Amino acid sequence: MTSFMINAHVGRKLHHQWKDDPRCTFCRIIADELPATRVYEDEEVIAILDILPLRAGHTLVIPKTHISRVSDLPPEVAAAMGKAVSKVARALSEATENTGLNVVCNQEYAQAVPHVHYHIIPAPILGASTPSNPKQTTVSSRNTPMTRRELHQREFEARDELDEEEGSALAVKIRARL
Repeated sequence: MTSFMINAHVGRKLHHQWKDDPRCTFCRIIADELPATRVYEDEEVIAILDILPLRAGHTLVIPKTHISRVSDLPPEVAAAMGKAVSKVARALSEATENTGLNVVCNQEYAQAVPHVHYHIIPAPILGASTPSNPKQTTVSSRNTPMTRRELHQREFEARDELDEEEGSALAVKIRARL
């Protein structure tokens, strides 16, 4: 996460689920109580498309065990997460034809869901004829390019719900490359 996103969480109260609430959103997805577009799953880990993606392909890799902090992961779960992040990142890069990725794991600070998860986010394809996020089609009348911070802020505010059809089609492409 960039510093402006992290700063948005300064002073934010700790969510009640930090007290090991096993009914968290991700636990409910893992238990098939909530829908999700799954791209990978093994005995320890699940990977799903983010429902509010920063860009197409934004994927979350989540341990099936409810653990709030990455620093509390048992070694075997941490190893399974590492393998899954690498495997999913490779498949996502191939499916999107984009090797640029941002891989992020927040701990408490700027963490929206109190269950360990890694974000794998395809980078914007700079210089592409079409934007990697359709909402970012507005052309600025500025004479200078946006700063990196302005670009990240714009992307963060442009999040839209995952389109079910597009998500399903992309999940098929990702799974085919695992």
